[in-house]
Amino acid sequence: MTEQVAPLDWVTRLADEVVAEAHERNPGETIVCASGISPSGPIHLGNFRELITPHLVADELKRRGVPCEHILSWDDFDRFRRVPKNLVGVDDSWEQYIGMPLTSVPPPTGSPHASWADHFKAPLLEAMAATGIEVRQISQTERYRAGAYRDAVLLAMRERTAIDQVLDQYRTLEAVEAARQKATGKGKGARPGGRAGATLTEEQAAAATEAERGSGAASEDDGSEGRAGYYPYKPFCTVCGTDFTTVTAYDDDRHELSYDCARCGHTETVDLDTFTNGKLVWKVDWPMRWAHEHVLFEPSGVDHQSPGSSFVVGKDLAPIFGWERPVGPMYAFVGIAGMAKMSSSRGGVPIPNDALEVMEPQVLRWLYARRKPNQSFDIAFGQELQRLYDEWDSLARKVAEGAAQAADLAAHSRATTTSLGALPTTPRPMPFRTLASVIDITAGDEEQAARILSDLEPDRPVTSIDELRPRLDCAERWMLGYVPASERTVVRAEPDAELLASLDEEQRESLTLLLDRLDEHWSLEGLTHLVYAVPKVQRGLDPDARVKDPELSRAQRAFFALLYRLLVSKETGPRLPTLLLAVGADRVRTLLGG
Repeated sequence: MTEQVAPLDWVTRLADEVVAEAHERNPGETIVCASGISPSGPIHLGNFRELITPHLVADELKRRGVPCEHILSWDDFDRFRRVPKNLVGVDDSWEQYIGMPLTSVPPPTGSPHASWADHFKAPLLEAMAATGIEVRQISQTERYRAGAYRDAVLLAMRERTAIDQVLDQYRTLEAVEAARQKATGKGKGARPGGRAGATLTEEQAAAATEAERGSGAASEDDGSEGRAGYYPYKPFCTVCGTDFTTVTAYDDDRHELSYDCARCGHTETVDLDTFTNGKLVWKVDWPMRWAHEHVLFEPSGVDHQSPGSSFVVGKDLAPIFGWERPVGPMYAFVGIAGMAKMSSSRGGVPIPNDALEVMEPQVLRWLYARRKPNQSFDIAFGQELQRLYDEWDSLARKVAEGAAQAADLAAHSRATTTSLGALPTTPRPMPFRTLASVIDITAGDEEQAARILSDLEPDRPVTSIDELRPRLDCAERWMLGYVPASERTVVRAEPDAELLASLDEEQRESLTLLLDRLDEHWSLEGLTHLVYAVPKVQRGLDPDARVKDPELSRAQRAFFALLYRLLVSKETGPRLPTLLLAVGADRVRTLLGG
């Protein structure tokens, strides 16, 4: 078991709250932390917060030796609500499956999986394995069809009037709140509960609105009253398999339920003592499952914590099933730079596996661990990724030196370890931007890249390219898959004769000074020193001196630009020391006119 991490972070505070709640409710019982995900489409990086937030809290409890279990409830008995657009292998023919359980819908064409639900579960399970997240999986399809909730269903039907009265209060509150927001022009901004950082930007509010219309659990279904009264249970038609059904009668003594199907016209009476092809509506289903699983901690997104939504309503519905609402912080949206939102009912949104293509698992965990759940943030796949790795490496150095702040130390520990031990890591984590530059210049030629990387630190040469993995693989996938061709580096094949002929005396001297000292400085550190030293030497300064002089800074920038123009025909490019090493000493001399 790993040591408990520093106490000054949000995970520790939530864990303390959960322990206190457990002591008050059911001391000695295993604490249950829960996640719930609907595999209705790509399970994106926003959904990942639903999973990693309880993981971090459960893991903290396990570090302390507190009996704890993290369950992942797959809402795969949810109805298929709409056909996602722009999803490979899916066309308008999937319209016929709308209203069926996700486990009854065929997967996209070409998928090796048995159902729509299994197809979208699989990538998340891979990402969980890579990031050290362990759960007990629960399929709601299996639970309902096995009759595990039969007693709860009968209880809900018996207490339907009380449930409807609770829901009706919130329906009124929700309507009043919507009218107030419309009148004030505030939209869905501030969230109830006064949580710091829970206020949404207009962009996030738009995402919240979309999420409420989105797929799966966020549909916020409460089984509104029909002609025959209110019923919290929705059967799937035994003929067409959809939930376009309306309950027309229920016998409380015999537990017989009658329904009509609007899709196929089928009419049937079933016995809920044996019938298992249906489920409680979402706003009733969720608190029922809190009670069934004894859930003490489960976060939820902003769409579940608005007036009248499921988490808020659950506070009053859970006691009907003999339970209380769990400790449940609100988590904010996670976006992608350049995208206002991520909706899991649509295709083309980045999922955790996409992030793991270019991020080491520890880096992805760190993105979530370092921020409180109610803090929104964006994940970038562009040039900002290099800065993210720089920040991560800087934190690692501070941790190694004992200079990290308590919260940063905790976030680093949670990113790199779990209660079971350390996550696999890159044995020799060279700077990501250095690796990316080498991949860029060599166009992914591994043999050439290995040669260049071996020259970066002559005193500590790379003995095997495997020392640099998986970070090297992340850099390669990022450079070749995410960086536009227009931003890639192409080294000149021949010297720029016209530019060389136009150089003035000072520029020629700078190139001579560089080339004369090239061999003795042929390492990453040596070339870094050399390119900054040349303008100093030209001005009669000590090449090792630290000088803050605007004129010198301008001269250095002009020198760098000249080298880039001669080497890659641009004013900028990869870091010059890396570029010089990649090009090779002989070719550098040729291109610089030496």
